[in-house]
Amino acid sequence: MLAPSAPTRSRDDHVGDGNPCHLAHTDWLHHRLIVSDPAADIVAFRTAASGAGTIPWHLDLDRLEEDWFHLLVSPPAPQQRSLSAEGARVFAGQLRAAVSLRHELGVARVGQSRACPFDLHALVPVPAAVLRLSPDDPASLDWLWTHWGTAQALRHVAADSSHSDGEGQEGQASLPDGRIVGGDDSIFRVTFWSADWTPRRALAQIAARWPTLQLDVRPTYEAA
Repeated sequence: MLAPSAPTRSRDDHVGDGNPCHLAHTDWLHHRLIVSDPAADIVAFRTAASGAGTIPWHLDLDRLEEDWFHLLVSPPAPQQRSLSAEGARVFAGQLRAAVSLRHELGVARVGQSRACPFDLHALVPVPAAVLRLSPDDPASLDWLWTHWGTAQALRHVAADSSHSDGEGQEGQASLPDGRIVGGDDSIFRVTFWSADWTPRRALAQIAARWPTLQLDVRPTYEAA
């Protein structure tokens, strides 16, 4: 059961051209998620949920390098060009090398690392055909919006050790409807930041796959 929480942005909100709703400048929203299972322990879900916390996109590095070059030689107003064409080409190549290395390191962790305790790609994987597209391709954004409800991987995912949500005894938590859930084997709590929206579509799929789970997600605007 996906419990109600504070109002969040709606699926019906779209940008003017009809694309899935994502803001020009990403608004990162902080959330607290409590997952409980009164019928059984939650170890299996913890295992399934952990991953690298990275979406292993295929990056078109040639296109990125060319975009960076043109941005450097023709910066948007009111900025003034400060590099020669040759210097811009060298700097764009350096940016490509740095992005390529960081991306390769991140992709190599997928399927190996369990550092992220709540990885949407581990729970609701992006299909290989979509991964071959760029992360800003309209088809990629449409898939993420449709299946996750947010257009980027979650960031700063961490086990929630806070006691600000009405906990009673150690390992217990009080949900908004007054129910007390708890015990180390029946509760899983994390905090995370999501891009622009609460990932309700991913949570709905998780709830359908794990029908005994009770999920309570709460945006925590005071953390911003």
